[in-house]
Amino acid sequence: MTGAAEPAPVPVVARVSVVNAANALTLLRLILVPVFAVSVVASGMSQPGWRIVGCLIFVVASVTDLVDGWIARRFGLVTSVGKVADPIADKALTGSALLLLSWYDLLPWWVTALILVRELGVTAVRFWVIRHGVIAASRGGKIKTVLQILAITWYLWPMPAALAAVGPWIMGAAVAVTVVTGFDYLTQALRLRRPSH
Repeated sequence: MTGAAEPAPVPVVARVSVVNAANALTLLRLILVPVFAVSVVASGMSQPGWRIVGCLIFVVASVTDLVDGWIARRFGLVTSVGKVADPIADKALTGSALLLLSWYDLLPWWVTALILVRELGVTAVRFWVIRHGVIAASRGGKIKTVLQILAITWYLWPMPAALAAVGPWIMGAAVAVTVVTGFDYLTQALRLRRPSH
């Protein structure tokens, strides 16, 4: 007997199945994007009934965006597929809504362009630094998402003129937070890329 201690067993990490509740919600959001777009086009943004349908589809899809990440973290269902598919579904939903609102002259094109450039830029930055670390969604990023959802919902719903006038103010707040958080994500990315001493 040598008395040498036996090596500790290596813990086995259970692999998370790609087929899970969080990814199912992300897939549902992707499926709802074209359904939402068709309903808005059918409304021409002049038919109240179709506008309401489109708005409700957008709200349901947006709720899946808020819930799927929480489910993945809460129940340990985070997967590589989910990490990639979630932001794609998010950008597809928000991007299609903004483009349609601008197409029907309800939202200035520069607002749509600014938000889309920021969203795509942040996604690119996250992939740029993925080998160095993960940039988690900040509180400001979550506020940005909620404001964007609220603003788009406000534009989609056939509001009376007095209430419709509130929409640009909500969108203005969403744009401001969008820009500020965009610079914050860029700062975090540069810190992650900076060589440690």
